[in-house]
Amino acid sequence: MSTIAVIGLGIMGGPMAANLLEAGHDVIGCNRSPHKVQALISRGGRGAETVAEAVAQADVVLTVLPDSPDVEAVVLGAAGVLASARPGTLLIDSSTIRPDVSVRVAGAARAAGVRAVDAPVSGGEAGAIEGTLSIMVGGEVADVAAARPVLEAVGSTIVHVGPAGSGQIVKAANQLIVAGTIQLVAEALVFLEAHGVDTDAAVEVLAGGLAGSRVLDRKSGGMLARQFAPGFRVDLHHKDLGIVTSAAREVGVAIPVGALVAQLMGALRADGHGELDHSALLLLVEQLSGRRRD
Repeated sequence: MSTIAVIGLGIMGGPMAANLLEAGHDVIGCNRSPHKVQALISRGGRGAETVAEAVAQADVVLTVLPDSPDVEAVVLGAAGVLASARPGTLLIDSSTIRPDVSVRVAGAARAAGVRAVDAPVSGGEAGAIEGTLSIMVGGEVADVAAARPVLEAVGSTIVHVGPAGSGQIVKAANQLIVAGTIQLVAEALVFLEAHGVDTDAAVEVLAGGLAGSRVLDRKSGGMLARQFAPGFRVDLHHKDLGIVTSAAREVGVAIPVGALVAQLMGALRADGHGELDHSALLLLVEQLSGRRRD
């Protein structure tokens, strides 16, 4: 079993660290909010006050951070991962960030004698808790093989998709599909309600046909109940759709539906709903339809 420093114990990182503990690893947590470190300690993990302190003791460093600047600061900073890691340490970045930043981080890691893979995850908070995340991994073959035992403790689908940065490209595609599907589910639910249909029965039959999806299964109940406690925040999906649209523009790929959903997500965020779950796109559909509830 490895000693693993987990940097970032939020909605995804906290459950992932817990599952690493459950698998028998020695886990050291570091987070800006101390109470999340204490929660890990209460489960049998260890805590560190700084990134440098956590990384200096680790064989593996797992970063689960909100955005590209966070990863750059934590990994490349003067007291960051690369400055503190022992030669041969394995860095697994499970943040969702720009692919070019992942490539740059991997190059800097290699120059510092640290192995690095980008391994963003999909499955939301429920998948993180259940240890059933889908993980798309970019990096060298040998480094991905070294990361696999760690990733198997937090995910059920682990696929090497190419060299450094490839995991982030696949994650961007994932976020494009998820956002588009949530938007269509939101539209369908508001449409059904407007016609007075039994929505629970409607969702049951839709889920059994070609319209069925993981998004429909996991999100429709909360959407119908207007419960939008975040499993994945609007703020973060807004950021991810910015990554998608930028990466698509770089290679000249048209994503007209994705670009529209990115605008809708941005509008929902601008309306003050950034902290809600991304399934709150339903609120925007209601507003556009003149059916918004108080």
